[in-house]
Amino acid sequence: MTPTDEQAGAWTESFDSGKFVRKSSEFRGTIQPGGTFDVESDRYHLYVSHACPWAHRTIITRTLLGLEDHLSVDVVDWRMNQDGSWSFNPEEEGATVDSVHGETSLEGIYNRALDGWNESQRIGTVPVLWDRHHSTIVNNESREIIRMFDTLAQSGLGNGRTLCPEELKEQIDAMIDANYESVNNGVYKSGFARTQEAYDAAVTSLFERLDELEIHLEGRDWLVGEEKGVLTEADICLFPTLVRFDLVYVVHFKCNLRRIIDYPNLQAFVERMIDQPGIRETCHWHHIKAHYFWSHQNINTFRIIPLGPLEGAHTR
Repeated sequence: MTPTDEQAGAWTESFDSGKFVRKSSEFRGTIQPGGTFDVESDRYHLYVSHACPWAHRTIITRTLLGLEDHLSVDVVDWRMNQDGSWSFNPEEEGATVDSVHGETSLEGIYNRALDGWNESQRIGTVPVLWDRHHSTIVNNESREIIRMFDTLAQSGLGNGRTLCPEELKEQIDAMIDANYESVNNGVYKSGFARTQEAYDAAVTSLFERLDELEIHLEGRDWLVGEEKGVLTEADICLFPTLVRFDLVYVVHFKCNLRRIIDYPNLQAFVERMIDQPGIRETCHWHHIKAHYFWSHQNINTFRIIPLGPLEGAHTR
């Protein structure tokens, strides 16, 4: 979810004293056994952008939980439209059509879920979890979607794995909370800041938290759990930001105090995540890099996409 300068007001609450303020997600339904959104195979459909770190969380979770045969996916073009919206473009490698409705844009999906959406001056964001049974959007908040995927896996779909063990749930939620504002949203607050003061505050908070995480990961593989830890939602929520950091955020969002590759433990964490079965295939480097540098003309006026870093330099 990355807005253009022109459209920022339609998709955020405000720019408060030059600070970027992210808007809240509109659809907050929950998949649960026996509920309005019941557990069923082939009922739900995921709309994502390979460029978006929030959507990347959901693709990773789908992969790790083995939900590919139960949960279908469509992918928008990496090019964000001038108004901040997303379109489907099967001519672009890695993107698809809308296989459920045949819509040409994500706005069409939102309008199907909420009549009049197109007149509301709101912009539809990714990820989107669609329910074929009720013909509506279940949820468009990534953190809640990945938790629902765990529900699907624990209900007999996928490989039965959990990424949110009950005994670690409190630790997982606390870690996700601690990383959200400073790191996940912090790169955006740095990049979209409109005053020096707002930028300085955001970047300072971002790197203070990265310093803390570097220390936290000393001798550990994962963020929560005993001894070396266990791979959970907390890791999945951090990884998409870190894997984009040296490729995009260092230059484009001016997050250049250090690179992730300058943090041995954070870099090792990124590499461990990429080495998980199927995860490297969820990282579409061209979609990621081209999207940011091309879409944000308020930051990169001439849409010049940098040649570097060299292939693999940001992921060894």
